[in-house]
Amino acid sequence: MENQRVRKAVIPAAGLGTRFLPATKAMPKEMLPIVDIPTLQYIVEEAVASGIEEILIITNSNKRSMEDHFDRNYELEERLKAAGKNDLEEMIRHISDMVNIYYVRQKEPKGLGHAILCTKSFIGEEPFAVLLGDDLVVNEGGEPALKQLVGAYNEKRTSVVGVQRVPMDEVNKYGIVEPQDKNYDPDKRRIKLKGMVEKPSIDQSPGDLAVLGRYVLTPEIFDLLETQAAGKNGEIQLTDAILRLMDIQTVYAYRFEGTRYDVGDKFGFVKATIDFALKRPELKDELSAYIKELASKI
Repeated sequence: MENQRVRKAVIPAAGLGTRFLPATKAMPKEMLPIVDIPTLQYIVEEAVASGIEEILIITNSNKRSMEDHFDRNYELEERLKAAGKNDLEEMIRHISDMVNIYYVRQKEPKGLGHAILCTKSFIGEEPFAVLLGDDLVVNEGGEPALKQLVGAYNEKRTSVVGVQRVPMDEVNKYGIVEPQDKNYDPDKRRIKLKGMVEKPSIDQSPGDLAVLGRYVLTPEIFDLLETQAAGKNGEIQLTDAILRLMDIQTVYAYRFEGTRYDVGDKFGFVKATIDFALKRPELKDELSAYIKELASKI
């Protein structure tokens, strides 16, 4: 494994999306669009830009539309071509051509750790990436968040979790890492870990570095997930398995650069939609004028 590069990624997408009901009654939350591009496509594009060659998406029986989105649609392509809309035809075809995507169903809702365990036969004995679809990260002019973690893995050849600082009054919403050195340099990007605490109270939190949906893991994690006892809500927690992984190998946090949007939260989703729309030349001026008009009335 020492010379193996990170070429496979896993995207867990089997959740029910209850926070976005009723929209998610018929549409997977991962397919809700930021302007006109599904959230899941942004996650896939980040993986591809980070050097990933194969992606396994973990789904459930109600998420066929995700498979359709990344598949070829010959009828649509031919109609666009016949109408002279070659730019749209090329865009649609590119979606299905950019990377090899596979699918596996998580047959029971047993948590993120169980979902990752479902990918064992796909990953084999390779290091691999995990990207959670609720965390959308943009790093304009710099490396994608996952690529930064892959770089950290290449230097240390051990598991890396992506983190960013969060306000102390919000630490109870996240998994918080505990640095091995309590006096670590706060400006360092790569930090050796001692532990992790899932959603701690403010007074019991080991810090303000929250795990935010990006991981590079070594295949040893699968042996631990197979023997991991159920944790909170009776689910197999990935955090618990990573804690046990620290007993057999060094695990690092990497404080990645970029603006992170929690698109699993309604306000985070609206914020991402507005920010992404403001970057569109065809929408920027009109939307800016509308926002100023609204602001004048508040």
